[in-house]
Amino acid sequence: MRQHSKPHQPSLFDTLTPPPPPDRPSHNPLLLIGTSAFNANGWPGTFYPAGMKSTQYLTYYASQFQTVEIDSTYYGTPAPSTVENWYRRTPPDFLFAAKIPQIVTHEKALLNCEPEFDEFLSTISLLKEKLGPLLFQFPQFHKYEFNGPGEFLLRLRSFLQRATQRTNTRFAVEIRNQPWLTSQLTGLLAEFNVALALTDTSFLPRPWEYHEKINLLTADFTYVRWLGDRKAIELLTTTWDKLILDRRTDLTQWAQLFRQFLAQHIKVYTYANNHYAGNGPQTITLFRQLLAEST
Repeated sequence: MRQHSKPHQPSLFDTLTPPPPPDRPSHNPLLLIGTSAFNANGWPGTFYPAGMKSTQYLTYYASQFQTVEIDSTYYGTPAPSTVENWYRRTPPDFLFAAKIPQIVTHEKALLNCEPEFDEFLSTISLLKEKLGPLLFQFPQFHKYEFNGPGEFLLRLRSFLQRATQRTNTRFAVEIRNQPWLTSQLTGLLAEFNVALALTDTSFLPRPWEYHEKINLLTADFTYVRWLGDRKAIELLTTTWDKLILDRRTDLTQWAQLFRQFLAQHIKVYTYANNHYAGNGPQTITLFRQLLAEST
């Protein structure tokens, strides 16, 4: 477990009053759209104004989007001072989603990792009312790790039972073994009010492409990730300063699906990765246009 040698001493910037809620474009209280992380190569001078200091990025980001998915927590629990800074630099209505560390989802695969999970949960909870869903992003498991989906579901049930008893935090689960996307999985998630993460990737069907009819809504919210094909797009760019893939057809399909969710008053958390089309913020701009056109 990480040891923190001395308490955080707030800087002058930390003690400033958080910015007020901004007037963001296309605000809908049921539709929260952001990106995977709030900084990337190619964003300074394109998304972020030229010359802006990196310490101002998150506050500026929060003026454009109401939520962000923190990717860095996948690599480990952040320092409490980092989480406290995230809280101070964002307006009252901003929400953070975050990936659960890989030691839980990948290295130990939910087995004997309660100390690491509890440390992460305790630290990320410093976001208080700004804490949104936490994502279990599982890898594609092999036979030597789980002897089929039944063994995984048993372990997942045990872990979710403990996790949901310890906190009111919302959770989402992303599966990358396509045969495991079954009604047994969605039934388990629904039992604990955990969202099935819906993804647009190269290795799983999109919701409208599922062969087996399963319930996409397993909680009182849903969680969507536009991930794309990482290997393929990195052959074209690693700059992330502009859109390089035409995703209009795919995003139109998502817009139709979102209209169904919103009609049921289901809150939708959505995150666009740079690998989806070349630039996360511009993907969101395009989607907002398509959603407006579809309504």
